[in-house]
Amino acid sequence: MLGTIIWAIIIGAVIGVIARLIVPGRQAMSWWLTIIVGVVAALLGTLIAQAIGVATTPGVDWIELALQLLLAVIGVAIVARMTAGRGRA
Repeated sequence: MLGTIIWAIIIGAVIGVIARLIVPGRQAMSWWLTIIVGVVAALLGTLIAQAIGVATTPGVDWIELALQLLLAVIGVAIVARMTAGRGRA
């Protein structure tokens, strides 16, 4: 259980950072907010992948990863727009 939580945080952080690199422009988000957006996107992406039956495949779960990254990009764009003009926290 603890290992799953740690992996979710690690994967979420990586997905959040990649999403920030994909979203154009400068985002006024802190690093911890990026991690939170990434973790939420990773969890939602996994839930969606399980719901449509593509969460567990032989090898790398590319569809699940793509869903997670897409949700993270959307999340970073939304949060960046909400925090625009506030400066870095």
